Amino acid sequence: MSSTQNLKGKKVAILATNGFEQSELIQPKDILIEQGADVEILSIDDQSTIKAWDEDDWGKTVDVDKQVTAANPEDYDALVLPGGQINPDVLRTNKDAVAFIKSANNTARIKAIGAICHGPWLLVESGLAKGATLTSFPSIQTDLKNAGANWVDEEVVAHSKLVTSRNPNDIPAFVNKISEMIA
Repeated sequence: MSSTQNLKGKKVAILATNGFEQSELIQPKDILIEQGADVEILSIDDQSTIKAWDEDDWGKTVDVDKQVTAANPEDYDALVLPGGQINPDVLRTNKDAVAFIKSANNTARIKAIGAICHGPWLLVESGLAKGATLTSFPSIQTDLKNAGANWVDEEVVAHSKLVTSRNPNDIPAFVNKISEMIA
């Protein structure tokens, strides 16, 4: 399932809120930890835990390590943006979350910003989609195209530091590409 990357000493932020797609946060987190990375869950609104959406109902609860307002993009090697419909829709209306993503893109230490499923909505909101070749869950391809992205239907797409994938089936390729970029 995972590559053999050694991510010892690497730090990854996962930015999410209630309604993240369970597999799209938990699987990448577990794979990255297995590869040696230190993974922190960032969130908004002073939440100490966030609840997953698991296909058609609420799922697991995940502990939040830090509020996005207290996090510094300079402390991370990668940023992961899980999908689900609820999570990115809420985050894209949060000025602190959007500012963090923009700042992450301008931070030299961050080598990869991964967005999966509906997560690329956050790339649109933060102005990173324009001119980029991206993939996503098919239902938001028009949003990405309207934001100036070149949308393609591929398992994983890397454009500069952006890494995008379509759905939970793409998680192994998605995480392996992020790991490769930060190793």
